[in-house]
Amino acid sequence: MSVRDMVEKDYYAALGVPKDASATDIKKAYRRLALELHPDKNPDDPKAEARFKEVSEAYDVLSDESRRREYDEARALFAAGGTAGHPTGGYGYQPGGYGAGGAFNLDDLLGGAGAGPGPGGLGGLFDNLFQRSPSGRGPRRGSDIAAEVTIPFEKTLTGLEATVRLPGAATCVTCVGSGARPGTTPRTCTTCRGLGVVSRSQGGFALSEPCRDCIGKGTIIESPCPSCLGTGRREREQRIRIPPGVADGQRLRVRGRGSPGERGGQSGDLEVTVHVLAHPVFGREGHNLTIILPVTFTEAALGASVKVPTIDGAPLTVKVPSGTSSGQRLRVRDRGVPRGGHGHGDLIVTIEVTVPRPADLSPKARTALQEFAHAHPEDPRTSLMAQMEGRP
Repeated sequence: MSVRDMVEKDYYAALGVPKDASATDIKKAYRRLALELHPDKNPDDPKAEARFKEVSEAYDVLSDESRRREYDEARALFAAGGTAGHPTGGYGYQPGGYGAGGAFNLDDLLGGAGAGPGPGGLGGLFDNLFQRSPSGRGPRRGSDIAAEVTIPFEKTLTGLEATVRLPGAATCVTCVGSGARPGTTPRTCTTCRGLGVVSRSQGGFALSEPCRDCIGKGTIIESPCPSCLGTGRREREQRIRIPPGVADGQRLRVRGRGSPGERGGQSGDLEVTVHVLAHPVFGREGHNLTIILPVTFTEAALGASVKVPTIDGAPLTVKVPSGTSSGQRLRVRDRGVPRGGHGHGDLIVTIEVTVPRPADLSPKARTALQEFAHAHPEDPRTSLMAQMEGRP
């Protein structure tokens, strides 16, 4: 459509609203007319189709505050016959017609032959106001998908193949990916005319942004598919490899396993957050496994070799040095979590000296403890009291 046609069209008249109509009134008028003139309701009616396009074009401009203001200014300038190059409005009405005693020339107002841009003309203004960017039709990369998976604690040592549910990762079989209820089709967005982007003029520059009405898709689904709710996608399961050594809360990114691209674009990525179930015996610190090992008072005092369970095999034997206190940590090398091809962490054994309950002490055991106390009198709080009293 030429700039001349745009200047000569009255978009307010097309919608049947006054020039001072509010944005709400313009929207109501458009919806009423669009519903009345929609091609689905007027099949094989070229007049209704042409009128529908006219109404859509009018709403396309008047619904945007910036473009409406520029349109109004251009129309006002056209009606007054003035140009930026004539400070006194040199093309005002004079007897015999517009201009300096001659006929009015629309090409002069628009900036020269063919309504192109020129000194004092409106060609550049209308170029910015009505231009369209084709960028919405190019290939579009698929979106990334976020998923979660929960695995047993033991599998962090060996890794595993896990099943992950991927929302929106496959084409819906009900609507075959269109997103529309079977028997219906998406309609072309009248705001962006199917481009997915709209352009507007700002400070002499033409800026493009995704269309807000169709969210950059170029089409609007009025009757969504009941299976996928208009997304054109459905959930499906996908098998992924979780490597050994993965930690609770760690995110794994799998390239090209996300949502499929549009119009030949590449697929997005799959980002899986791994949750690791707690273990009743073992814990984890980085690549180290941890375990609390109960020992008796006698074992801690005299030393002993005791068995420690392992998460992936037979128990191993550790030596508890004589005089070991509760809370002391022993380290068993290379019995922890894999480091991603660089060996393993360690197994950290924390000693917990157990104290028998009075009800569990036999008379003989009680007598033995009393004899030990007499044979080895000590006060473990002596140094504590000395520090509080300031004595060396």
